[in-house]
Amino acid sequence: MKASELFFPTLREVPSEAEVLSHQLLLRAGFIRKATAGVYSYLPLASRVLKKIMNIVREEMDRAGGQEVILPIVQPAELWKKSGRWEVYGDEMFRLKDRHNRDFALGPTHEEIITTLVDADVHSYRHLPLLLYQIQNKYRDEIRPRFGLMRGREFIMKDLYSFDIDEEGLDVSYHKMYEAYNRIFQRLKLQYRVVEADSGAIGGNESHEFMVLAENGEAEIVYCENCDYGANTEKAVCSLEEPKAAEEEQLEREKVHTPGQRTIQDLLDYMNIPKEKQIKTLIYYADEELVAALVRGDRELNEIKFKNVLGCNQLFMADEAAVKQLCGAGFGSLGPVGLPLKTYIDLEVSQMKNFACGANEDDYHFINVNLGRDFTPAGINDIRTAVTGDSCPVCSAPLYSMRGIEVGHIFKLGTKYSEVLEANYLDQKGREKPMVMGCYGIGISRTMAAAAEQGADENGIVWPLPIAPFEVIIVPVNSKNEEQMQAAWSLYEEFKQKGLETIIDDRDERAGVKFKDADLIGIPLRITIGPRSLQEKQVEIKKRTAKDVELVPLDAVSSRVKLMLKEMSK
Repeated sequence: MKASELFFPTLREVPSEAEVLSHQLLLRAGFIRKATAGVYSYLPLASRVLKKIMNIVREEMDRAGGQEVILPIVQPAELWKKSGRWEVYGDEMFRLKDRHNRDFALGPTHEEIITTLVDADVHSYRHLPLLLYQIQNKYRDEIRPRFGLMRGREFIMKDLYSFDIDEEGLDVSYHKMYEAYNRIFQRLKLQYRVVEADSGAIGGNESHEFMVLAENGEAEIVYCENCDYGANTEKAVCSLEEPKAAEEEQLEREKVHTPGQRTIQDLLDYMNIPKEKQIKTLIYYADEELVAALVRGDRELNEIKFKNVLGCNQLFMADEAAVKQLCGAGFGSLGPVGLPLKTYIDLEVSQMKNFACGANEDDYHFINVNLGRDFTPAGINDIRTAVTGDSCPVCSAPLYSMRGIEVGHIFKLGTKYSEVLEANYLDQKGREKPMVMGCYGIGISRTMAAAAEQGADENGIVWPLPIAPFEVIIVPVNSKNEEQMQAAWSLYEEFKQKGLETIIDDRDERAGVKFKDADLIGIPLRITIGPRSLQEKQVEIKKRTAKDVELVPLDAVSSRVKLMLKEMSK
């Protein structure tokens, strides 16, 4: 491939729209271009990377027994209404009508379609287990598309669905996919962790996320260095510390005037009450009902956990006007004493004594509030977000946190979809039973972005060798010099014969421009043919991640390049 013929419009300046590093670099290096918010065109370099990711994914899905299908993007509303997810999925679903005013959706996921497909043609236990997968564009109308390919409205995804006769069969399929996913991300040469995760709108009773580690990752995970425990903060279990030997004596509740004190920090500064002795009272709409959640002053409410506790479809924070009308006070002055709402408290709050909280009257707080004497909650649950220093729920060692990018997610669905969609089979005794399902997704376009994010340096992208758009770039310093070009083309043809993915930068540009573009694009090996080295019948070879160059005789370049690529592939 000639660089002069390749469509890769690089940019010297960082586009103002790009918030995260991967987005900046993929735009600057000419991999993607925005069509509209959350929707991108993939240019030739991106197409090469995506195809390599897809090929690795396909190989491992086939190795695990998967069979590839192509499912429709446009899905009839009837299936989603039958599964109960037409309303549950909410505004993230792209909805449309045909000329007959019938409702359809652009598929954000394919559980309904695949379940109906299998139900139509699989009727006996003899045809199970079955593993079907596809690589397909998906659509979700994100409230605020951001971070480039990380949070888009159109994206490329692989999803595989397993169908088994029972839970034991599902365990086998789940394990197959768990191991296949590990092989995929190991082959992609990405640093990642597997963590427990919330199942979200997909559903099911067990799921794991595969998180590419990245300093600016969108998600936070906690992990234990003493055991194998790891979890997304949406799922991480927050264990209670051992209660102190001497129980604190309950003090008489007092109402105090706190003019203008609305935050936890305000109360700390005004009355010197530690954050650990204060309570946050947060008001939410759970579907259409107002409810209250209480967490310690230095903690954050985990909305996913809270939503799961309530079992509601929609959860969002109430507006202050509605809160003040019902509770008699605005944000910053709320508390559980006399609150006319169902109140749910975090486990930590159940152990607190003599804490401070709002008095449900503007500019007033209570001190020395106690559970039982002053209020009774509707539930006591783990509803806070785990943080560094919390105890591991498995071995009690301290937890640590890091940022990551979710690139894969596997779910045990059980019979959630097969029961409601009536996807049944006949067992050995002729009894009708629902198929037991699993769902396994990998974000293909997201994986490309995650790889760009993880491997970047100050000069551009550093692609792992297996998914780099090209393995080698040959750079003649002066494209108008016949001798340099002849040597470059000779090496190019030799590399091509040996199956090396090579691009030759034949553009009429300064050498510095060519070097910057090669680094920005992230090609693993650069071969420079310059006048001085060529005079000595040598060329310069430089790894993308190395500072120094290596002088190699022309007649040894091919073998040296092959050896270097072999070492980089380990």
